[in-house]
Amino acid sequence: MSATFQTIDPRSAFVAYKATPGLPSRPPQRDVFEPLARQAVAITVDRNKEVFGEGAPARHCYRVVSGCVRTVKLMEDGRREIGEFLFPGDLLAWESLDRYDFSAEAVTPAELQRYSSSVLEDLADRDRDFARRLRELTAGRLRAARERMVLLARKTASERIACFLLDMSDRVAADGRGLIDLPMSRTDVADHLGLTIETVCRGLTQLRRDGTIAIDRTRIAIRDRGALGSAGCRVMH
Repeated sequence: MSATFQTIDPRSAFVAYKATPGLPSRPPQRDVFEPLARQAVAITVDRNKEVFGEGAPARHCYRVVSGCVRTVKLMEDGRREIGEFLFPGDLLAWESLDRYDFSAEAVTPAELQRYSSSVLEDLADRDRDFARRLRELTAGRLRAARERMVLLARKTASERIACFLLDMSDRVAADGRGLIDLPMSRTDVADHLGLTIETVCRGLTQLRRDGTIAIDRTRIAIRDRGALGSAGCRVMH
């Protein structure tokens, strides 16, 4: 693991997230995690380096400050499955029990805030607002897991790619016009969608030929959101 650590000044913690070009930045705000500021440790992780490894003792949880992080699980045959991509403001591994059942890696250079899992549990016991927020996060995680099961089990390759672009448009669009600067590689996208990289590239090329999107290396512009929504069998608002 390549990471540096420092204790966060509680006066600045949870006040502002650092913006990363092409990635979303969250506006300054007070939130229910502020009581954890004094226990937060800042972590800087280099690109493609681990935040934590699968099977390691789950002693900490994390919140992304800048950059992008992916969760990874290796199959018995060596194939890689990427569960999700996390961006500034997202909480990571708070639901883990004794050991992490996946690893987390930095897609880009990333900064995170690290908290002791026991501190979260103690705060949840004392603070009803914080406990409710954790329940909401857990419910959202379960909802996302169910949607992912449907995507992998029932949707075609083209539908998976369209759904992915719609999701990224909502989460990391650089502007209000559907311009997406994807921080992850095509291989990452393939491992996230359960496809081959060749299938992902063919699917993106077809969407470009149809005039639904425009592609410039890692940047994708959505030209026809309605058509993309139809391709994914859903319309995102």
